[in-house]
Amino acid sequence: AAEPWPENAALYQQLKEEQILLSDNASSLAVQAFLQMCNLPIRVICRANAEYMSPSGKVPFIHVGNQVVSELGPIVQFVKAKGHSLSDGLDEVQKAEMKAYMELVNNMLLTAELYLQWCDDVTVEEITHPRYGSPYPWPLNRILSYQKQWEVKRKMKAIGWAGKTLEQVLEDVDQCCHALSQRLGTQPYFFNKQPTELDALVFGHLFTILTTQLITDELSEKVKNYSNLTAFCRRIEQQYFEGHEKESSTIAARSAKKSLLR
Repeated sequence: AAEPWPENAALYQQLKEEQILLSDNASSLAVQAFLQMCNLPIRVICRANAEYMSPSGKVPFIHVGNQVVSELGPIVQFVKAKGHSLSDGLDEVQKAEMKAYMELVNNMLLTAELYLQWCDDVTVEEITHPRYGSPYPWPLNRILSYQKQWEVKRKMKAIGWAGKTLEQVLEDVDQCCHALSQRLGTQPYFFNKQPTELDALVFGHLFTILTTQLITDELSEKVKNYSNLTAFCRRIEQQYFEGHEKESSTIAARSAKKSLLR
C-alpha cells in the first residue's frame, strides 16, 4: 500500500531568478515533473547554498519526512519504495529500453548543457560566472566559480569531451533529439498513453533548453527542429504545470525566456 505523502515535502534548488544554471534547472524541472506525474505535491524552496546542502552535492534534492534524497534516479527509487511508480506497467524489455534512453539523455543533453555552461568561453564569462557566483561577495564568487569550472572540465576530460568544439557538441544534441523524436513518433508519451520517468527527464531538459536565453539560440534551435518534441513539451506543461500554484513549478517560466539565464 502507498505510504501517505507528507504535506510538507519540499524540493530544494538554487535561486531561480539570478543564480540557477541551465543544467541544474533542467534536473530540478525533471524531478518536479516526475512528482507531478505521480500526483505527489511538493513545495519548491530556493536556497543560494542548495548545492552545498545536498547529500550528493547535486541539485535538486527533496526533503520528505526525515529523508533527504538527491537527483532523479534515487528520487524515483525512493518514491517507488513508498508505493508510487510510473513504470510498473512496462514489461522488462520496455524497462530496459526506458533506462537506455534515460542514459542517452544524461550522457548527451546533460553533458552538453554542462559543456556549454563551463567550457564555452563566451557563455562562461557572460552568463555562468556572474550567475553561479551571484549570491557571494567578491572574491568568493570568483573562487567558487573557478573551482566548479575546474571540476566540470576535469569531468569533460575524463569522458573525452574536453577536445570537442561547440559545433560537435551541438551535433551530439541534434543526434540525441533525433533519436528521441524517432522513439516518440506520434504517441503522446514515450511509452504510449502513460508518462514514465523518461518523459519527466526529457521534458525537464527540453523545456529548459527551449525557454532559456543563452548567448545564441543554437541549442534551442536543435530542439525546435523536431516538432513532435516541442509539442510533447507543451503537452506536459499544460497537463502537469499550468493551473498549479506557482511555487510548485519552475514554469512560472513563462518569463523564463527573460529570467532563467540572462
